[in-house]
Amino acid sequence: MTDYQKPRRTKIIATLGPATDEVTVLRELIEAGVDVVRLNFSHGHADDQKKRAKMVREISEELGRHVGIMADLQGPKIRIARFKEDKVTLDEGATFIIDMALEPTAGDVNQVGCEYETLADDVSQGNRLLLDDGRIVLDVDSIDGSKIHCTVNVGGVLSNNKGINLQGGGLSASALTDKDKEDILTAAEIGVDFVAVSFPRNADDMKEARRLVEAAGSQAHLIAKIERAEALDVLEEIVDASDVVMVARGDLGVEIGDANLPPVQKNLIRLARDRNTAVITATQMMESMIENPIPTRAEVFDVANAVADGTDAVMLSAETSVGKYPIKTVEAMGRICEETERQPRSTLSRHRMGETFERIDQAIALSAMYVANHANIQAIAAFTETGSTPMRMSRISSGIPIFAMIPDEATCRRVTMYRGVIPIYMKLYQSSSMDMSRAAMEKLKQLNIVKRDDLVIITTGEMTGQHGGTNTMKIVQIE
Repeated sequence: MTDYQKPRRTKIIATLGPATDEVTVLRELIEAGVDVVRLNFSHGHADDQKKRAKMVREISEELGRHVGIMADLQGPKIRIARFKEDKVTLDEGATFIIDMALEPTAGDVNQVGCEYETLADDVSQGNRLLLDDGRIVLDVDSIDGSKIHCTVNVGGVLSNNKGINLQGGGLSASALTDKDKEDILTAAEIGVDFVAVSFPRNADDMKEARRLVEAAGSQAHLIAKIERAEALDVLEEIVDASDVVMVARGDLGVEIGDANLPPVQKNLIRLARDRNTAVITATQMMESMIENPIPTRAEVFDVANAVADGTDAVMLSAETSVGKYPIKTVEAMGRICEETERQPRSTLSRHRMGETFERIDQAIALSAMYVANHANIQAIAAFTETGSTPMRMSRISSGIPIFAMIPDEATCRRVTMYRGVIPIYMKLYQSSSMDMSRAAMEKLKQLNIVKRDDLVIITTGEMTGQHGGTNTMKIVQIE
């Protein structure tokens, strides 16, 4: 038997795009260790996303791997319209008008249109507008009907269709646009495992998204992308209404300021873990690798800090969708995650040491992790139908791999988001507890995960087919 190498615990999400559309590249990307792929519905057509999803399913089946698929909705991205000459240069101190009534292609150095018709109603004198991810800063002087009169605070080149943020947040745009509602239907047709909601303001936005996803016939888990300043005031409610949350550092950083991002990221990771919700850290994690084959030292530290804080997943965007080195980027990110996970801080936990558990499955899950972290346990095998037991286990910092024994392929793909959880498809729910334990041990031996005399924790439920039915934990020695 070859020595078993413990798998990377932190999951990697890679965005698909033109750089990954060749079958050979996508296969290499998955082989490099991608756990979840992201379909960015802000770009491309529905047919493009369907084609990419089909390729992912075929390749992952060929490779014998479970790979989740995320549909990332565009949301109410508020943008300026276009310029006659495609771009202008704004000088500091100059006046500039954003006019909702201006023709979409009539922009010039004095004014530009905007596709968000109620922007003039959402801003007031003294507000600050941030364009192109904060590269251009406009101070609002006055509002006159459809026109917002501004003074350029920070100038530079401004080109077509750049985004607009209101510093401090407060734009009233709904989180779900008509385009998003159409894209939800496409996502359901594809059979995605996750749907990411952009710019949710509160829990009601997530509840509305869930209603639409379920009405479309999908069981996809919902991801709340935290990128509005006002969402920070109701974080707990949004986390509780979601299956996963994402620290979307692009627009969020523009609205709250870059200096405020690190504490917000750390707090959101901690909050999500405390409330049994998975968490993704995203945006510019390996940005330099769009053009370069190695990351900067700052990017290495950025990924490592997120892993050390306990993020479930780290996400790549343009680095893999349009970058020159998508495979090298995933491999580099994987190495950073693995090395960080070897440090004691990543394997020790005092999570919920002083709490009383209200659910039996929660007590079993966290008891299993306590034993695993304080005994010579090689692996955990958690039989589950919904994925909730391994999800709860994954909230505990540990170096012990958690193998989720699941009788459903869709659930296998959804648990790919959870830190330290590896899905194994096993349809054994008509078997006795003893038969299930034997089958789990045989499977782990076949995969060279354990050997004779190793200790393994097995958790099962006597009431099969019941959500939250895990009520048994035992330690077995491999024969």
